Amino acid sequence: MSDTQTWYIVKRNAGHCEIVSSNEATGDDNPEIIEQWGPFTSEGEAIARRVGLIRSGKCQPV
Repeated sequence: MSDTQTWYIVKRNAGHCEIVSSNEATGDDNPEIIEQWGPFTSEGEAIARRVGLIRSGKCQPV
């Protein structure tokens, strides 16, 4: 297994989407996460996807 960092987009209760590392996104102990997209291989790719989610109305801009 490799140590490659992956990134996720998570939607919180407030409707805002954040980009978090795989360490923060895994685990079911965070009830604030209501939706999740990923994994993405780079933070830049996750940022680009988050822009698309904002434009499509799935996420609110910060």
